[in-house]
Amino acid sequence: MLPPPRAGRGRWPSPRLSALGAVLLLLALAARAGGVPEPVLARRSLEDFEGRGRWRGVAARPQDRIRLEVREDPGGERSAHALHVRFSFGDEGAGQVTLGVPLAGVDGSDFDHLALWIRGDAQAGFGPTLKIRVHRGSPDAPRETGTFLLDGIAEGWQRFLVPLGRMPGITEWKDLSEFVLSIQARRVGVAAGAYYLDDLDLVRTGHPGPSAADRVPTPAKRAWEREAGGPQEESRRLRLRLAGWPERSAVDPGELPADPQAFLWRLARDTWRGLAAFTDRTSGLPLDNVRFSGGSLEPADARIGDFTNVTNVGLHLMAISAARDLGLLEPEEALAQIGLVLGTLERLETHRGFFFNYYDTTSLERSSNFVSFVDSAWLTAGLLVTRSAFPEMAARCTRLVEAGDYAFFYDPVEQLMSHGYWTNLAVPAEYHYGLFYTEARLGSLIAIAKGDVPEEHWTRLRRGSAPFARTGAGGARGRGRGPAPQRWRGIAFVPSWGGSMFEALMPVLALDEPRLAPQTLGRNDEAHAMIQRRYALEELGYAVWGMSPSATPGSDAYAEYGAAPLGVSSYPAGVVAPYASALALAVTPAAAEANLRRLAALPGAYGDYGFYDAVDPQTGQVASRYLALDQSMLFLALANHLGGGSVRRHFADDPIGQRALPLVSDKRLLD
Repeated sequence: MLPPPRAGRGRWPSPRLSALGAVLLLLALAARAGGVPEPVLARRSLEDFEGRGRWRGVAARPQDRIRLEVREDPGGERSAHALHVRFSFGDEGAGQVTLGVPLAGVDGSDFDHLALWIRGDAQAGFGPTLKIRVHRGSPDAPRETGTFLLDGIAEGWQRFLVPLGRMPGITEWKDLSEFVLSIQARRVGVAAGAYYLDDLDLVRTGHPGPSAADRVPTPAKRAWEREAGGPQEESRRLRLRLAGWPERSAVDPGELPADPQAFLWRLARDTWRGLAAFTDRTSGLPLDNVRFSGGSLEPADARIGDFTNVTNVGLHLMAISAARDLGLLEPEEALAQIGLVLGTLERLETHRGFFFNYYDTTSLERSSNFVSFVDSAWLTAGLLVTRSAFPEMAARCTRLVEAGDYAFFYDPVEQLMSHGYWTNLAVPAEYHYGLFYTEARLGSLIAIAKGDVPEEHWTRLRRGSAPFARTGAGGARGRGRGPAPQRWRGIAFVPSWGGSMFEALMPVLALDEPRLAPQTLGRNDEAHAMIQRRYALEELGYAVWGMSPSATPGSDAYAEYGAAPLGVSSYPAGVVAPYASALALAVTPAAAEANLRRLAALPGAYGDYGFYDAVDPQTGQVASRYLALDQSMLFLALANHLGGGSVRRHFADDPIGQRALPLVSDKRLLD
């Protein structure tokens, strides 16, 4: 049997080595990325850099350089050749070069780590940190991307062992298309330098470690379920925790007011009653969803989603203040409800001052390992509106707002906000919010206005129509054209990620973009509503319009929908959501009201608590569910329309809101 190499040095055993020999050969892996050294049970070589020339170097800008050359290890520590990667950047503090290795559809599902030998070239200079990416799918449009930072690169050879579970952007390790090593000027901290690379492998250690799919233990909820003794009793007990329950499954369209304003007021009242009803009376938290089937309203026949997301909570706080402003809720009751929600938030488990993405509303245990940037931002927005609308609660809201520093999500190299952070993996999310015109733009404003993130982030967000690699909603990596707006049937616009109304107009719930930036952002808001309408009615032949992420009629799915011309990476058509029309009240009020009226006339679309979540415009099938997120957006849009923009005024009156407004009113906003 071969002797094991010294730590951080030597070569992998021959592929001809028996499986037993591989098990016994305990390689001293420099596992900076994943923990203690592990025995290697199996491996697959992806690239040995022995001169086949499958790799390619790419510079992001003409002034940057990358040169690849196979060399013998000058220090004599490696038994064969290695790839020498020399780079330089045309100006200090900017630029990126990449080394790409095609993987030709490799199936990595039998492995649990990615391994790579690397060392810095001391003579040329180097930095300690590089980013690696693995793409799955076609090289030109990868379906999924996993990323990881290799940190601690030194002058001597090291074998980095990266657990595949710590690259959560890839959900299935099959059909791998490319390995990419990125050298970023801001990350390496030098204007020029070089690295040696060798032996890129997939390995199986038998110890994959944690993954994004890991479930969070909720022992208190499990005990509650055992005590209930079955689904029917669980439903009954959950019903008793709720503040209300609908009395009829459908409303006859003929009983809705004919007058447009009266109709919208009726819709606002019914929607608010539903939001208030599907709230846990003990905690004050909104339940995520309630689903009905077959026209039955019996709790035993319903599916009650007794969990919530932090965006739900932020919008619920806004909705309480809006209901008070509209006269739908007495001031004393509104104050009591706000106090109950804040008291619950003060008890919940957090990470670095931020709330986890999901909590169980029955046990108040967190049910997620993920801390989301955009969801955290919407909770912060709700707290800002609340402390402006209810001065009595200002101190408590301020403590919650100041507990989290948004620098936690900021990538100073990309100058973008990460989608979030996996606490069990101790890694940020794979992707960044790199596109300007998405629902995350309000979060970017809040992060800057709080003083947590530099203003350069605002200008780094892409305004243009450049085609993007598939990197997730608002992904950061783009190639091609500059920021010229697109046109559809004569209407100019700057695109969103998927072409949904949610991305385009959700920020307008809190931020008065049409008034602050009528010729830039406000005009783009109007363009998206106009194209949504015309695309659905003229191109698709629908009778109603408004496509956005929503429940899917006829299934349990919640899916993404949008208007294809409006998206960089467009969502499909097929389902219309009433909340999408309500959002358009801010920019095309007459058309939005008329569309809501047409939706209400569809059989079964309007229930005791207002609109159900979505309808299939081709079949008329209705998704008979109430979702806290979508109902809250619908209600807040109505409240702004009927109440003179009360929610937006509260946000603008807050000190953080005031600091955000100049960025929005900048006439160069879409440059």
